[in-house]
Amino acid sequence: MRALVFGNRGQLGVELVRELEHRGYQVWGFDRPELDITDRRAVEEQISALAPAVVFNAAAYNQVDVAEEEPEAAYAVNALAVRHIALACRQTGSLLVHYSTDYVFDGTAGRPYTEEDPPHPLGAYAVSKLAGELYAQAYLDRWIIIRTSGVYGPGGLHTARGNFIELMLRLAGEGKPIRVVQDHVASPTYAPALAARSLDLVERGLLGLFHIGGGTPISWFDWARMIFQAAGVQAVLRPTDEREYRTAARRPKFSALSNAKIERLGLSPMPPLEDALRSYMTLRRAALASGAAAERK
Repeated sequence: MRALVFGNRGQLGVELVRELEHRGYQVWGFDRPELDITDRRAVEEQISALAPAVVFNAAAYNQVDVAEEEPEAAYAVNALAVRHIALACRQTGSLLVHYSTDYVFDGTAGRPYTEEDPPHPLGAYAVSKLAGELYAQAYLDRWIIIRTSGVYGPGGLHTARGNFIELMLRLAGEGKPIRVVQDHVASPTYAPALAARSLDLVERGLLGLFHIGGGTPISWFDWARMIFQAAGVQAVLRPTDEREYRTAARRPKFSALSNAKIERLGLSPMPPLEDALRSYMTLRRAALASGAAAERK
Protein backbone atom coordinates (compact mmCIF):
# COMPACT_ATOMS: atom_id res chain seq x y z
CA MET A 1 0.00 0.00 0.00
CA ARG A 2 0.93 3.63 -0.40
CA ALA A 3 1.49 5.66 2.76
CA LEU A 4 2.30 9.29 3.45
CA VAL A 5 3.90 10.55 6.67
CA PHE A 6 3.77 14.20 7.73
CA GLY A 7 6.48 15.02 10.27
CA ASN A 8 8.72 12.26 8.96
CA ARG A 9 11.88 13.70 10.55
CA GLY A 10 10.54 13.76 14.09
CA GLN A 11 11.08 11.05 16.68
CA LEU A 12 7.85 9.29 15.80
CA GLY A 13 7.94 10.09 12.11
CA VAL A 14 11.27 8.39 11.48
CA GLU A 15 9.99 5.26 13.22
CA LEU A 16 6.76 5.28 11.22
CA VAL A 17 8.73 5.46 7.96
CA ARG A 18 11.00 2.65 9.11
CA GLU A 19 8.11 0.42 10.19
CA LEU A 20 6.12 1.11 7.03
CA GLU A 21 9.08 0.25 4.80
CA HIS A 22 9.73 -2.88 6.86
CA ARG A 23 6.16 -4.00 6.19
CA GLY A 24 6.42 -3.39 2.47
CA TYR A 25 4.62 -0.07 2.08
CA GLN A 26 5.54 2.50 -0.53
CA VAL A 27 6.26 5.53 1.65
CA TRP A 28 6.49 9.27 1.12
CA GLY A 29 7.54 11.55 3.94
CA PHE A 30 7.37 15.31 4.36
CA ASP A 31 8.56 17.67 7.04
CA ARG A 32 8.43 21.45 7.41
CA PRO A 33 11.20 22.28 4.89
CA GLU A 34 9.46 20.33 2.10
CA LEU A 35 5.81 21.01 2.92
CA ASP A 36 4.12 23.37 5.35
CA ILE A 37 0.97 21.61 6.54
CA THR A 38 -0.62 24.96 7.41
CA ASP A 39 -0.73 25.63 3.64
CA ARG A 40 -4.07 24.09 2.69
CA ARG A 41 -3.46 24.13 -1.05
CA ALA A 42 -0.05 22.45 -0.72
CA VAL A 43 -1.51 19.73 1.48
CA GLU A 44 -4.40 19.08 -0.90
CA GLU A 45 -2.13 18.98 -3.94
CA GLN A 46 0.29 16.54 -2.37
CA ILE A 47 -2.33 14.13 -1.05
CA SER A 48 -4.27 14.31 -4.32
CA ALA A 49 -1.14 13.59 -6.38
CA LEU A 50 -0.02 10.62 -4.27
CA ALA A 51 -3.47 9.22 -3.40
CA PRO A 52 -2.11 7.24 -0.43
CA ALA A 53 -4.16 4.53 1.24
CA VAL A 54 -3.18 5.93 4.62
CA VAL A 55 -1.88 9.29 5.84
CA PHE A 56 -0.03 9.57 9.15
CA ASN A 57 0.08 13.00 10.74
CA ALA A 58 2.97 12.98 13.21
CA ALA A 59 3.67 16.70 12.73
CA ALA A 60 2.90 18.97 15.67
CA TYR A 61 3.61 22.26 17.38
CA ASN A 62 4.67 20.99 20.81
CA GLN A 63 6.26 23.98 22.55
CA VAL A 64 3.81 23.91 25.42
CA ASP A 65 4.97 27.06 27.21
CA VAL A 66 5.63 29.13 24.08
CA ALA A 67 2.09 28.35 22.93
CA GLU A 68 0.78 30.55 25.74
CA GLU A 69 2.43 33.52 24.01
CA GLU A 70 1.52 32.47 20.47
CA PRO A 71 -1.70 30.42 20.62
CA GLU A 72 -2.51 31.19 17.00
CA ALA A 73 0.67 29.44 15.83
CA ALA A 74 -0.12 26.36 17.90
CA TYR A 75 -3.70 26.29 16.61
CA ALA A 76 -2.59 26.69 13.00
CA VAL A 77 -0.42 23.54 13.16
CA ASN A 78 -2.25 21.36 15.67
CA ALA A 79 -5.83 22.14 14.61
CA LEU A 80 -6.33 23.93 11.29
CA ALA A 81 -3.63 21.89 9.55
CA VAL A 82 -5.42 18.71 10.67
CA ARG A 83 -8.53 20.11 9.04
CA HIS A 84 -6.58 20.62 5.81
CA ILE A 85 -5.31 17.04 5.92
CA ALA A 86 -8.73 15.61 6.78
CA LEU A 87 -10.42 17.46 3.91
CA ALA A 88 -7.78 16.19 1.49
CA CYS A 89 -8.10 12.63 2.81
CA ARG A 90 -11.86 12.82 2.29
CA GLN A 91 -11.31 13.60 -1.39
CA THR A 92 -8.95 10.65 -1.93
CA GLY A 93 -10.61 8.18 0.45
CA SER A 94 -7.39 7.94 2.48
CA LEU A 95 -7.40 6.71 6.06
CA LEU A 96 -6.06 9.36 8.45
CA VAL A 97 -3.98 8.36 11.46
CA HIS A 98 -3.55 11.43 13.64
CA TYR A 99 -1.51 11.71 16.85
CA SER A 100 -2.74 13.60 19.87
CA THR A 101 -1.63 13.96 23.48
CA ASP A 102 -2.28 13.12 27.11
CA TYR A 103 -2.42 16.88 27.69
CA VAL A 104 -6.06 16.95 26.57
CA PHE A 105 -6.80 15.87 30.16
CA ASP A 106 -6.53 18.00 33.31
CA GLY A 107 -4.77 15.33 35.38
CA THR A 108 -7.21 15.36 38.29
CA ALA A 109 -8.42 11.74 37.92
CA GLY A 110 -5.34 10.40 39.73
CA ARG A 111 -5.26 7.26 37.54
CA PRO A 112 -4.37 6.39 33.94
CA TYR A 113 -6.87 7.92 31.54
CA THR A 114 -9.04 5.81 29.23
CA GLU A 115 -10.62 6.71 25.93
CA GLU A 116 -13.97 7.15 27.70
CA ASP A 117 -12.72 9.92 30.01
CA PRO A 118 -13.91 13.41 29.02
CA PRO A 119 -11.08 15.75 27.99
CA HIS A 120 -10.44 19.01 29.83
CA PRO A 121 -7.43 20.86 28.37
CA LEU A 122 -5.55 23.32 30.57
CA GLY A 123 -3.77 25.59 28.08
CA ALA A 124 -3.33 26.78 24.50
CA TYR A 125 -1.29 23.77 23.37
CA ALA A 126 -3.77 21.31 24.84
CA VAL A 127 -6.75 23.16 23.36
CA SER A 128 -5.14 23.13 19.92
CA LYS A 129 -4.49 19.38 20.11
CA LEU A 130 -8.06 18.63 21.16
CA ALA A 131 -9.34 20.81 18.32
CA GLY A 132 -7.23 18.76 15.90
CA GLU A 133 -8.96 15.60 17.13
CA LEU A 134 -12.35 17.18 16.55
CA TYR A 135 -11.50 18.34 13.03
CA ALA A 136 -10.38 14.81 12.07
CA GLN A 137 -13.67 13.40 13.35
CA ALA A 138 -15.77 16.17 11.78
CA TYR A 139 -14.64 15.61 8.21
CA LEU A 140 -13.91 11.90 8.01
CA ASP A 141 -15.80 8.65 8.49
CA ARG A 142 -12.58 6.58 8.65
CA TRP A 143 -10.03 7.87 11.13
CA ILE A 144 -7.67 6.72 13.84
CA ILE A 145 -6.70 9.14 16.59
CA ILE A 146 -3.89 7.99 18.87
CA ARG A 147 -3.22 9.84 22.10
CA THR A 148 0.23 9.28 23.50
CA SER A 149 2.52 10.59 26.24
CA GLY A 150 6.14 11.72 26.56
CA VAL A 151 7.38 10.19 23.31
CA TYR A 152 11.08 9.35 23.11
CA GLY A 153 13.02 7.57 20.41
CA PRO A 154 16.48 7.36 18.84
CA GLY A 155 15.47 10.13 16.43
CA GLY A 156 15.74 12.49 19.39
CA LEU A 157 19.50 12.44 18.89
CA HIS A 158 19.06 14.35 15.65
CA THR A 159 15.98 16.53 16.15
CA ALA A 160 16.36 20.16 17.16
CA ARG A 161 14.54 19.82 20.50
CA GLY A 162 15.66 16.29 21.35
CA ASN A 163 13.68 14.52 24.07
CA PHE A 164 13.63 14.22 27.85
CA ILE A 165 16.37 11.58 27.89
CA GLU A 166 18.74 13.68 25.81
CA LEU A 167 17.94 16.77 27.89
CA MET A 168 18.76 14.94 31.13
CA LEU A 169 22.02 13.52 29.77
CA ARG A 170 23.05 16.92 28.44
CA LEU A 171 22.38 18.59 31.79
CA ALA A 172 24.28 15.83 33.58
CA GLY A 173 27.24 16.49 31.32
CA GLU A 174 27.27 20.11 32.49
CA GLY A 175 27.87 18.92 36.06
CA LYS A 176 25.26 21.17 37.62
CA PRO A 177 22.44 20.11 39.97
CA ILE A 178 19.33 19.07 38.05
CA ARG A 179 15.86 19.79 39.42
CA VAL A 180 12.98 17.70 38.11
CA VAL A 181 9.34 17.75 39.22
CA GLN A 182 8.25 14.78 41.28
CA ASP A 183 4.54 15.66 41.50
CA HIS A 184 3.77 15.25 37.78
CA VAL A 185 3.18 11.75 36.40
CA ALA A 186 3.08 10.61 32.76
CA SER A 187 3.62 7.38 30.82
CA PRO A 188 6.76 7.87 28.65
CA THR A 189 6.27 6.15 25.30
CA TYR A 190 8.94 4.45 23.17
CA ALA A 191 8.59 5.68 19.58
CA PRO A 192 9.48 2.39 17.77
CA ALA A 193 6.85 0.52 19.79
CA LEU A 194 4.29 3.26 19.19
CA ALA A 195 4.91 3.13 15.45
CA ALA A 196 4.51 -0.65 15.38
CA ARG A 197 1.23 -0.57 17.32
CA SER A 198 -0.02 2.20 15.02
CA LEU A 199 0.51 -0.03 11.98
CA ASP A 200 -1.15 -2.92 13.79
CA LEU A 201 -4.30 -0.80 14.18
CA VAL A 202 -4.26 0.09 10.49
CA GLU A 203 -3.70 -3.46 9.27
CA ARG A 204 -6.41 -4.89 11.52
CA GLY A 205 -8.91 -2.37 10.23
CA LEU A 206 -9.50 -0.88 13.68
CA LEU A 207 -10.88 2.65 13.65
CA GLY A 208 -11.57 5.26 16.31
CA LEU A 209 -9.83 6.74 19.33
CA PHE A 210 -7.00 4.86 21.04
CA HIS A 211 -4.57 5.50 23.89
CA ILE A 212 -1.04 4.18 23.40
CA GLY A 213 1.26 5.20 26.23
CA GLY A 214 4.33 3.63 27.71
CA GLY A 215 2.23 1.56 30.07
CA THR A 216 4.05 2.61 33.25
CA PRO A 217 2.89 5.69 35.17
CA ILE A 218 6.01 7.39 36.52
CA SER A 219 6.95 10.83 37.83
CA TRP A 220 9.38 12.87 35.77
CA PHE A 221 11.78 12.80 38.73
CA ASP A 222 11.75 8.99 38.92
CA TRP A 223 12.01 8.79 35.13
CA ALA A 224 15.13 10.99 35.24
CA ARG A 225 16.64 8.79 37.96
CA MET A 226 15.95 5.68 35.85
CA ILE A 227 17.60 7.32 32.84
CA PHE A 228 20.80 8.09 34.76
CA GLN A 229 20.96 4.55 36.10
CA ALA A 230 20.51 3.06 32.62
CA ALA A 231 23.18 5.38 31.19
CA GLY A 232 25.61 4.75 34.04
CA VAL A 233 25.79 8.49 34.68
CA GLN A 234 26.35 10.16 38.02
CA ALA A 235 24.21 13.27 38.36
CA VAL A 236 23.09 15.56 41.17
CA LEU A 237 19.33 15.08 40.87
CA ARG A 238 17.03 17.01 43.14
CA PRO A 239 13.23 16.83 43.35
CA THR A 240 11.07 19.88 42.91
CA ASP A 241 7.34 20.43 42.49
CA GLU A 242 4.78 22.49 40.62
CA ARG A 243 4.71 25.19 43.28
CA GLU A 244 8.49 25.71 43.18
CA TYR A 245 8.99 25.17 39.44
CA ARG A 246 6.52 27.49 37.74
CA THR A 247 5.90 27.29 33.99
CA ALA A 248 3.95 29.53 31.64
CA ALA A 249 1.51 26.74 30.80
CA ARG A 250 -0.51 24.67 33.23
CA ARG A 251 0.16 20.96 32.89
CA PRO A 252 -1.87 17.95 34.01
CA LYS A 253 -0.37 16.50 37.19
CA PHE A 254 -1.30 12.89 36.36
CA SER A 255 -1.62 12.32 32.63
CA ALA A 256 -0.60 8.66 32.27
CA LEU A 257 -2.64 6.77 29.68
CA SER A 258 -4.27 3.37 29.97
CA ASN A 259 -3.51 0.84 27.21
CA ALA A 260 -6.36 -1.46 28.25
CA LYS A 261 -8.37 -0.87 25.07
CA ILE A 262 -5.64 -1.82 22.60
CA GLU A 263 -4.77 -4.86 24.69
CA ARG A 264 -8.43 -5.96 24.76
CA LEU A 265 -8.42 -5.71 20.97
CA GLY A 266 -5.48 -8.10 20.78
CA LEU A 267 -2.55 -5.76 20.17
CA SER A 268 0.72 -6.65 21.84
CA PRO A 269 1.29 -4.87 25.16
CA MET A 270 3.79 -2.04 25.08
CA PRO A 271 7.25 -3.12 26.28
CA PRO A 272 8.08 -2.60 29.97
CA LEU A 273 9.66 0.80 30.57
CA GLU A 274 12.96 -0.76 31.65
CA ASP A 275 13.17 -2.82 28.43
CA ALA A 276 12.29 0.14 26.22
CA LEU A 277 14.89 2.33 27.93
CA ARG A 278 17.51 -0.40 27.54
CA SER A 279 16.72 -0.63 23.82
CA TYR A 280 16.95 3.14 23.48
CA MET A 281 20.36 3.23 25.14
CA THR A 282 21.63 0.43 22.90
CA LEU A 283 20.52 2.24 19.76
CA ARG A 284 21.85 5.52 21.13
CA ARG A 285 25.33 4.09 21.71
CA ALA A 286 25.34 2.58 18.23
CA ALA A 287 24.29 5.89 16.65
CA LEU A 288 26.92 7.85 18.54
CA ALA A 289 29.61 5.33 17.64
CA SER A 290 28.58 5.46 13.99
CA GLY A 291 28.69 9.26 14.02
CA ALA A 292 32.12 9.28 15.63
CA ALA A 293 33.43 6.78 13.06
CA ALA A 294 32.09 8.90 10.21
CA GLU A 295 33.83 11.98 11.59
CA ARG A 296 37.18 10.16 11.69
CA LYS A 297 37.01 9.28 8.01
